[in-house]
Amino acid sequence: MPTLTRRERASRAKVAVDSQFGAKQAAFLDFVLSHYVSEGVEELDQEKLTPLLRLRYRNSLTDAIADLGSPEEIGRAFSSFQRYLYQEAA
Repeated sequence: MPTLTRRERASRAKVAVDSQFGAKQAAFLDFVLSHYVSEGVEELDQEKLTPLLRLRYRNSLTDAIADLGSPEEIGRAFSSFQRYLYQEAA
């Protein structure tokens, strides 16, 4: 596979995220993608999920859960969208 920049990978993944997730989850995952582009692949570690939620929702995990669903749903979305960063283009 040709080497892609993080920005290129994020742009390709965004198309899939926008079609596979609800609007609020897609907005959060777009936020994660922007951190991935600027900070690196470390932003995709499961350990980064809570800090990213706190950053996006101004330290309110209650608001994050109200917007994005249960903690389990949020964790699944965070994990599952990452495949779009590394799959080959159709």
